[in-house]
Amino acid sequence: MSRMPRTPSELAGVAAEAIRDLNHATQSGKGELTYPGDAYEVVALLKQLTQRLPQSFDQLSGFLGTLAKGGAVTADHGTPDDHLAEARSALASCALIAETLTEFLDRAHAELAPLGYAE
Repeated sequence: MSRMPRTPSELAGVAAEAIRDLNHATQSGKGELTYPGDAYEVVALLKQLTQRLPQSFDQLSGFLGTLAKGGAVTADHGTPDDHLAEARSALASCALIAETLTEFLDRAHAELAPLGYAE
């Protein structure tokens, strides 16, 4: 029996592989999507995913802030503080983009809600 991933890196890897699998499953002609309700359900779940991402980005940024205060980080070039600040800024942008993505997924989900399938 294999061990369930527990580290942040392992969990991010599982999430990345799940999205890869989703990309394959939603390819045209695969037959995995049949009804409008299939898309409705997938969009709803992707919206849940994007709603959760800002917390991860914020917590990663907080971790980097703690590293910056500790002074134990080195850099191959430039200053560690500059790299940490830029990474934290990029993560803040990622959180905003995830929130925007959630808003658009919510719109797509709402537009899919009234659709049915005529056989």
